[in-house]
Amino acid sequence: MFAGSVDALADSTKVAEDLSFPLAHGITRADAAALGAWWDEQRGFIQPTELLVTQSGKVMFSTYSNSPVGRMDPSEVLTLIQYLNAQRAKR
Repeated sequence: MFAGSVDALADSTKVAEDLSFPLAHGITRADAAALGAWWDEQRGFIQPTELLVTQSGKVMFSTYSNSPVGRMDPSEVLTLIQYLNAQRAKR
């Protein structure tokens, strides 16, 4: 897991202190476009974009939001991954 922010390194470093995963800084409009994310023109930042990506880089699931509503719940994602792994093990 990792996250990204439009904030500069100094501000991102402060936020990252409380995280257990890497936080990229300086996300740009071009980065948002590459992810297919919504860019908030008025406020100049990327809207929430969440991707579940395989080790080979394939996007399995994604959510795109323009508010806190509709974001992935980590425990639900873990349950989904465990289910998919169990199904794969049955084959």
